[in-house]
Amino acid sequence: MDGLVKSQAPHERSLIALFKSSPSSSSFSSSSWTSEVVLQIQTESKVRRECGPNDVADLRSEQTLSHITENEEIQGVGFINGIVGRIGMEWKDLEKRFDQVARTESGAEPAVTWSEFGFCIGMQSSPEFANELLRALRRGKGWKSNITKTDLYHLWFRMKDNSFNSRMRIFFDMCNRNKDGRVTETDIKQTILLTASTNKLSVTHDEAEDYASLIMESLDKKNKGYIEISQMGSLFKATTSLSNSKAHFPMKKVPAAGSSTQNVQNTSGDFCEEREEPMSRTEVLFRTYWRRAWIVLVWLLACLGLFVWKFVQYRHRSGFEVMGYCLSTAKGAAETLKLNMALVLLPVCRNTITWLRKHRPINSVIPFNDNINFHKLIAGGIVVGVILHGGTHLACDFPRISESDKSIFRQTIASGFGYHRPTYAQILATTEVASGIGMVVLMGIAFALATKWPRRRSPVLPVSLRRVTGYNTFWYSHHLFVLVYALLIIHSMFLFLTDKLMEKTTWMYIAFPVLLYAGERIFRAIRSGSYEVDILKASLYPGKVLYLKMQKPEGFKFHSGMYIFIQCPQISPFEWHPFSLTSGPQEDYLSVHIRTLGDWSYQIYDLFQEAVLSRSQGCPKLYIDGPYGSAAQDHVKYDILVLIGLGIGATPFISILKDVVKGVQTTQNDHSGLRQCSLTKGPLKAYLYWVTREPNSFDWFRDVMKEISISTKKQFSDNL
Repeated sequence: MDGLVKSQAPHERSLIALFKSSPSSSSFSSSSWTSEVVLQIQTESKVRRECGPNDVADLRSEQTLSHITENEEIQGVGFINGIVGRIGMEWKDLEKRFDQVARTESGAEPAVTWSEFGFCIGMQSSPEFANELLRALRRGKGWKSNITKTDLYHLWFRMKDNSFNSRMRIFFDMCNRNKDGRVTETDIKQTILLTASTNKLSVTHDEAEDYASLIMESLDKKNKGYIEISQMGSLFKATTSLSNSKAHFPMKKVPAAGSSTQNVQNTSGDFCEEREEPMSRTEVLFRTYWRRAWIVLVWLLACLGLFVWKFVQYRHRSGFEVMGYCLSTAKGAAETLKLNMALVLLPVCRNTITWLRKHRPINSVIPFNDNINFHKLIAGGIVVGVILHGGTHLACDFPRISESDKSIFRQTIASGFGYHRPTYAQILATTEVASGIGMVVLMGIAFALATKWPRRRSPVLPVSLRRVTGYNTFWYSHHLFVLVYALLIIHSMFLFLTDKLMEKTTWMYIAFPVLLYAGERIFRAIRSGSYEVDILKASLYPGKVLYLKMQKPEGFKFHSGMYIFIQCPQISPFEWHPFSLTSGPQEDYLSVHIRTLGDWSYQIYDLFQEAVLSRSQGCPKLYIDGPYGSAAQDHVKYDILVLIGLGIGATPFISILKDVVKGVQTTQNDHSGLRQCSLTKGPLKAYLYWVTREPNSFDWFRDVMKEISISTKKQFSDNL
């Protein structure tokens, strides 16, 4: 392999997030504070693949740079992205505050002092930042003089100006403290520290110095020791245009006419970007939902076809003369129930789904990510089928049988009832009806306890119900379906008006799904018994989050984004709970982050808390089962990732970030099948937006973020 690695300056957009933090405002914000972590991992690479006779792959360049930025999304005065902007204060708010503190001296126009400017614009909690903003707005000329209402209006009008040039000028003036039109590395460092302090971010002087150095390295190409406003503008121009153009609609690339060069930066700092057009709403909806749509459509057509088939079939049976369309409706619904009772098991066959995910042609057309949603959809179809089938029988068919004309009864369906017209009570006492009612009762219990409120023990439920609901109740009640399927077989063997064995087709529908699901449960039980793991490290984080670092079992292989089930015999030998893996596939250990949100998680947290604090006793024994595929596993299909995590929901993205940083190397065969070429596989860029309610939550992954940062810095230095 002949490889040429070219070192490049760090990508400017990695540094933008630090300067897009909004200053704090506590005045007009009654909502709870929200903290957001933005992790941008920029991987700029050009891969040129040339497979010749000697299987040569030319990898031109690869570099990775990560920056972690934290900002607080607060109502108030926003800085770079529209200084007052969309969520900020309007003039009437500033005017009201001005009137509260303004003073009139010797007949002059009411005015406030320069130190009260921060209060007027709602930044009284950040006076230092407000003072620097006022100095920048007044260009340093007499900026400490009193401010009249007219002056305040002109200052507010400038802050309200969302144009790029206006925002860029204000930011540059904030950096350019000595007003000589030149910004040095020290000026940038001071602005970074000021912005971080205003937003209550933990940025050390060394980190601020590193950021400032990266900016100067990117922009000061001639090593003058300073940058001017045109150079600083190029730093923000790319990101501003990108965020503005893609804020609302997905874009599709359209090469500019007569141009074959795309995304090339010229020496003057301007960008020649390819023209982009927003997708139509129809195209966006189609791209988003087409896989779900065709699966649901096929399912609906299958249910409709089976219903119509049985409906027409029983339209010509002798029982139709007694029960009419009630019989056709009940039998049509019964046929859809057979199909749905078979299909409902397939989405929860986790090993099968994980295996199918590995096959790109299948994964590209079947939305395996929606397996649980499809499971719920089929459950809804079962509810509809039960209402039609059982309700029609109980309310229509059985009364018509018990009240039918004796002569018509003898001529049509008497042989099915031993030539004795039964009463309504006698019909209910038959094996067919009793087993059917038993199924409905059991399914009703399982279905009710699987809904959102009982499963999550919602506060809206009465206290008496909350005591008997929760995840454990949901999990155990779902296993009532073992009895349901047993009753279904019994029910199908004693059907009214059906004597031929070949017409009793229920077992044909459910045989394969039941055997597949049972086989999976047996396989999982055997595998999990051999996956007892040793705890290498247990840590407790704020917000009752438990971090477990476990020994990786021999032969355990997984992809980033997957999850495992964990069982703790000290709590329950039957309960298995899923948790996303936060370790990378290349690491020799497994790690998970568990937040206490339910009974089981509270119990395991208490067990490990006791073990960590005592240090004398060993950690509880754990078993794992998996790995299993999830939606996050599909990240390898994309060049650019945007990962959005809420609270502990960011856990699967940690493994993905590690994977992106390390650069997954895959080997693929060419079309002839005779040669192999190694090429970089995976995303080129990954953006993590992590939203959490409490700043202390950032401690959950602080060590991981530092590890990622160190790894990317080392990789970048190795490429130089």
